[in-house]
Amino acid sequence: MSMTDPLGDMLTRIRNAQMRRKNRVETPGSKLRACVLDVLETEGYIRGYSTTDLGNGRSDFEIELKYYDGQPVIREISRVSKPGRRVYVSVNNMPRVANGLGITIVSTPKGVMADHSARENNVGGEVLCKVF
Repeated sequence: MSMTDPLGDMLTRIRNAQMRRKNRVETPGSKLRACVLDVLETEGYIRGYSTTDLGNGRSDFEIELKYYDGQPVIREISRVSKPGRRVYVSVNNMPRVANGLGITIVSTPKGVMADHSARENNVGGEVLCKVF
């Protein structure tokens, strides 16, 4: 059976694993998921991730979750643009999460990046998710 929202599935897996205080979580691999995980890693929300090749062009990601004083570093992670309703923003209307304490992950023509990087590069795009 095919999945209609692979990115939303990955975010839900992360959210569920952190509620259960897991150190690692596995998710199927894709280029978009890898780009989002790269942004989460550079912004310091996850420790990192590793790729496992399953053959036939398929792969899995093992995500290492991050905790501080027993609490998850990611307090809130949610999907904004969904397959049924895409949300696009210009650089002038880029949303701020928690008054700049969180990030919005945006898919732009220059790649997937955090909202502050999109403002620096003066590009808008599709709002994938918000993290706080």
